[in-house]
Amino acid sequence: MTINSLLTTTSLSLPRRTIAFTTPENNYASRLSLLLHNHNFIPLSCPTIVVGPTSATKSSLLLHISNLQHFSAVAFTSRAGISAFFSAINESLPLSPSSYSEEELLLCALGKDAELLTPECISKLPMKSNRVRIVIPSNPIPSGLVESLGHGFGRRVLCPVPIVLGLKEPPVVPDFLRELSSMGWIAVRVDAYETRWAGPNCVEKLLEVSDLDGLVFTSTAEVEGLLKSLKEFGLDWDEMRKRWPRLVVAAHGPVTASGAERLGVRVDVVSSRFSCFDGVVEVLTHVWKESQFS
Repeated sequence: MTINSLLTTTSLSLPRRTIAFTTPENNYASRLSLLLHNHNFIPLSCPTIVVGPTSATKSSLLLHISNLQHFSAVAFTSRAGISAFFSAINESLPLSPSSYSEEELLLCALGKDAELLTPECISKLPMKSNRVRIVIPSNPIPSGLVESLGHGFGRRVLCPVPIVLGLKEPPVVPDFLRELSSMGWIAVRVDAYETRWAGPNCVEKLLEVSDLDGLVFTSTAEVEGLLKSLKEFGLDWDEMRKRWPRLVVAAHGPVTASGAERLGVRVDVVSSRFSCFDGVVEVLTHVWKESQFS
């Protein structure tokens, strides 16, 4: 029996618990929802941010893609960045073979995000496929990505990242760009998509729940979006914890956990296996299996 099947069997023997998550609908939400359902949880999607490309971000990407031969690497910090990048390539005019780069291009992605770097997508890049190398860091966080890239020696790396609207930009991307620079890379930021607040009513679903067992955050922006919406209803986080005294707050990895704590939201459990969502579902299953929060 595999570890996942064992965890699923264990989950089926537990009472069904409602787990809310604030992941954007068009990003990772469906995958997380399915995992929660398969582990006998009742998933409740409550996105507090909206993620996606716009005409402005597509134009910005197209400009950089047309000059891709001047870059040695493309560093993706999110699934949304990969999707926006290759969507823009699909809309661009193909470059002539004479403008193709003969240099190696590194495509860097975190964890399961790398699944989007398919042979079909790579074939659309302005270079021969055998000149493209995919880099997946063993530590699936932005600093792990920097470490896996190694020293830049003055080479250019394109970083398709979000432009944050209506929220304060978390330090993740600025820190990532600084780390790249400290490793000798010329980091070129391009706003590949927007991350914006989902609006004042985005926590309405949560407020309708009388007894919530768990809440999963997958990014710091989601935490700020939730707090901002609560404020619109005249509430704060401490009041919500009192409303759900048995609530377990889970973070998908240490970066999200530290961001939540910085915003005043105490995190109870953190996934140690955060290259995919299986890890955060596993720690939630373990919590109630051990009856720590019953």
